[in-house]
Amino acid sequence: MNKIILIGNLTRDPESSSTQGGVNFTRFNIAVNRPFTNANGERVADYFDVICWRQLAERCAKYLFKGSKVGINGSVQRRQYEDRDGIKRTSFDVVADEVEFLTPKNTGGFGREGSQGGYTPEEPHQVSDMQPVDNDDLPF
Repeated sequence: MNKIILIGNLTRDPESSSTQGGVNFTRFNIAVNRPFTNANGERVADYFDVICWRQLAERCAKYLFKGSKVGINGSVQRRQYEDRDGIKRTSFDVVADEVEFLTPKNTGGFGREGSQGGYTPEEPHQVSDMQPVDNDDLPF
């Protein structure tokens, strides 16, 4: 079984692209804090490269940005490649099956002004528009 669940913050804005076959993908990196401090009392984090595909990639590119808090559910995949100097390298990526956006909208969250998402907050609902309901009218 190859399953990983992570909660962390993006270390930089997501980068989107597509394969030669036209399949969209988005890459980003997240920092996940360890639940303890080191010998110096400092918080230590682990860093994970994440890749998303297709519609999930489009949503992540549109709504995530550096600092966004996300929950990732996916698997770990080994990737081998040659660097610019021709040296063979190996890296491990988290292939996301699900990405949950955890940054609240009211804290400058998803699609903040100037980001790719272009999110514009809705007008708050007016309390005066609400109608009182008698408990006897409820079907449960």
